[in-house]
Amino acid sequence: MKVKVNPLKDLMEYAGSYGFLVTLGRLLAGASALVGMVPYYLLWKILKVAIEGEALNDIKGLGIRAVVVMLLSMLIYIAALFCTHIASFHMQANMRSKLLNKVINLPMGIFDEEGTGRIRRIIVDSTAATETFVAHNLPDKAVASATPIGLAVLMLAFDYRIGIICLIPVLLGFVCMMGMMGKNMQTKMGEFMNAMEVMSNEGVEYVRGIPVVKTFGQSVFSFKRFKDSIDHFSSWAMDYTVMVRPAMVRFMTCINGIFAAIICAAYFLGRDGITPRLVLNVMYYIIITPLLTVAMTKLAYTGEQEMQVVDAIERVKSILSYEPLKESSSGKVPSDHTIEVKNISYRYPEATADAVKDLSLTIKPGSKVALVGPSGGGKTTTAQLITRFFDVSAGSISIGGVDVKDIPQKELMKLVSFVFQDSHLLKMSILENVRLSKPSATEAEVLHALEEAQCMDIIDKLPQGIHTMIGTRGTYLSGGEQQRITLARAFLKDAPILILDEATAFADPDNEAKMQAAFTKLSEKKTLIMIAHRLSTVVGADQIYVLANGTCAEQGTHNELMQQNGIYHRMYDEYNRSVAWKVGVAQ
Repeated sequence: MKVKVNPLKDLMEYAGSYGFLVTLGRLLAGASALVGMVPYYLLWKILKVAIEGEALNDIKGLGIRAVVVMLLSMLIYIAALFCTHIASFHMQANMRSKLLNKVINLPMGIFDEEGTGRIRRIIVDSTAATETFVAHNLPDKAVASATPIGLAVLMLAFDYRIGIICLIPVLLGFVCMMGMMGKNMQTKMGEFMNAMEVMSNEGVEYVRGIPVVKTFGQSVFSFKRFKDSIDHFSSWAMDYTVMVRPAMVRFMTCINGIFAAIICAAYFLGRDGITPRLVLNVMYYIIITPLLTVAMTKLAYTGEQEMQVVDAIERVKSILSYEPLKESSSGKVPSDHTIEVKNISYRYPEATADAVKDLSLTIKPGSKVALVGPSGGGKTTTAQLITRFFDVSAGSISIGGVDVKDIPQKELMKLVSFVFQDSHLLKMSILENVRLSKPSATEAEVLHALEEAQCMDIIDKLPQGIHTMIGTRGTYLSGGEQQRITLARAFLKDAPILILDEATAFADPDNEAKMQAAFTKLSEKKTLIMIAHRLSTVVGADQIYVLANGTCAEQGTHNELMQQNGIYHRMYDEYNRSVAWKVGVAQ
């Protein structure tokens, strides 16, 4: 359920003892705007002296006073920004700290569901939007709100008749502006941010795929999702423009119609004769009314900025709303590494069907088990449920007779090593990247793990060996090389259960051969769960489970499954035909 957002109230929760600076900053900003009205009063006096020709020497003194007051207004505004900036920096720091502490304790499955890119954007970009709102938008809004009030007082003070006539289009413009800022506008702001997010994510994927695009001579249309995201944003922008155009035209017509109101006022009041006082007031109103137009426009834009921060806070709350998995205090310890999956089911949020449904399987300690089957069959989901990336909707999973829900998360992670198809190296040295799996490891232990993972050819070509920083000065590794470095983490961790999720999916033949040799060494005396589409890698498995539509359709050894002449037999034949395929050779 969507929670109503009060941006200032929500942000003040992160301000702590610095919250008073936000209020003080807004008050100072409003005061600076009102003090800034004084020079316009002095301007009226200067015009009066100039038109009436009396005490011309007073113009210099009035001008100096106007400059001094304007400088005072600027200093007050700088003090306001100083207060709001200090408060906003603490707000942003506290918000990011709370988000990061939350993210650390979230189930691993959340990162697959939400996407690490989206979570990063919320932590970085959404919190930055709230900082900008407090540091700049709030004082600007105070100025934009106080300025029309001060100008209205001035316009009514010298000739209330002209002032009232000039304020009529301003009030009409205000009504038009409020019409634009309705509830539907907040919905549109959310749609805008979503469209920008999708287009940004797809743009990153497109840039990453540029080498493939150039190799095969394709265009942007090769990346349909990226093109679709651009088309969607373009269509949305056009629809949004058409929607706000009538209200925006009315608003701009009203606030810029003040000059027409001044002309009408001058004509109406000058019918009985044009006096020096009337000339003075008409000239004065012509000078200051543009300020009212600018102030009203700024007020409209502050409303738009507030909607952006409302959307940012909603995104922050969407992350904070996730609950971490419940930790057990039972202290139970698995007796061995037997994995029992009993009648489990799981459905992803907003999905219409179960990813895994009433699935049961048994994996004995030290056995080599493969999960194969069509895409979307539930292979990766099953592996993630075993390691409690998220909790099952029904059924149970146990390791060594202990339900994984009763095993503390840290202890469960010690039991399992994961090698994913998408390897990730952080912008740090090779040494620190491998040490992530065992922070207490010595340099010698890391080197041994790298050697076992067939990585020494990579280390030898790096300028500083294992101390080389990844991502700096052009030091980058290929996908297969990154995968082997990731594999070294598993060697260093030396967990009794090893899960390989399409670990060689993006490796070239040379890297794959080295990784297969490393897998053979790594899986010795371990319980191995392989998820693979390359069926040649699972032929020697002790047990193969064929998952289709979230259930176990077939199980057995390679020879047993081939004799069943079912899904596995068909997949294996198709795999062999794909391997044997050659360009220009009829099959």
